[in-house]
Amino acid sequence: MKTDDEGRAGLLYGIGAYGMWGLVPLFWPLLKPAGAIEILAHRMVWSLAFVGLALLALRRWGWVRELMSSPRKLGMITLAATVITVNWGLYIWSVNTGHVVEASLGYFINPLVTIALGVLVLKERLRPAQWAAVGVGFSAVLVLAIGYGRPPWISLTLAFSFAVYGLVKKKVNIGGLESLAAETAVQFLPALGYLIWLGTRGDLAFGAHGGGHTALLVATGVVTALPLICFGAAAIRVPLSTLGLLQYLAPTFQFLLGVVYFHEAMPAERWAGFSLVWLALTILTWDALRTARRSRIEVEAAKATAAAEAIEAAASEAGAPAPVPPARAGS
Repeated sequence: MKTDDEGRAGLLYGIGAYGMWGLVPLFWPLLKPAGAIEILAHRMVWSLAFVGLALLALRRWGWVRELMSSPRKLGMITLAATVITVNWGLYIWSVNTGHVVEASLGYFINPLVTIALGVLVLKERLRPAQWAAVGVGFSAVLVLAIGYGRPPWISLTLAFSFAVYGLVKKKVNIGGLESLAAETAVQFLPALGYLIWLGTRGDLAFGAHGGGHTALLVATGVVTALPLICFGAAAIRVPLSTLGLLQYLAPTFQFLLGVVYFHEAMPAERWAGFSLVWLALTILTWDALRTARRSRIEVEAAKATAAAEAIEAAASEAGAPAPVPPARAGS
């Protein structure tokens, strides 16, 4: 019963995390007339404050000493902070300038870019279905480039920056909250310096448009950290394959918001490109589920074989004939 409850809780946490990431395009326009870079700076500053309070409440500070004693990890954290800064800043700018659909495409193609980086950087070997998905995804980018009259730079930059971010985080291997705290600590001084500079010029939106607007800028820390907390809670409760399926919720919500709420144009060539991306993701998901099922069957077969061998060994030691194991279905 406890396992079932944990699984249901994990599913709800996962839906909450990806749902919040999917609905965040509704939040950034509320921060106007603040510009995208000022919003980004507030996001960095207030995220550190929020995550710092959370870690203080949880008393999770042991990782700081280990991180500070490892120049390699510090370098990787700095790289992660740099690429996520690009990702956050471009995404905020995209939403507030009417490019929500193109931004959603970036997160649709992100799994394909992650696979490509695995081949190029980690020298991973792809299964045929994965190669097919990457090929279809590349065709989609070509179709969209022809339709736009230019490569979909917003989508590609978001996809590659987030894929590199994920790769770096995998190598650093520290918890979600801790990682966000370290990354925003790297971002904090440049962000605070930029806000102070804006203030000296009289261009700072913070505090100049009423208490409600000021509170919303402060809330960027909560908007950044809360989905990550939910994601961390989901990751330890549900299988990776389930998280892999849930990840498509965020760009799906973003796409629907772009089309239905923000009324962005969807000409035929854009539909064609998105359809190819969705086909690639379908192939990728089918292959992942098939591989996970095959691995599970192999693990269960190995356990059954080990149990039979243990029974046989025990019977041999006792001098009794070994019981005949029951036949498996399909044998």
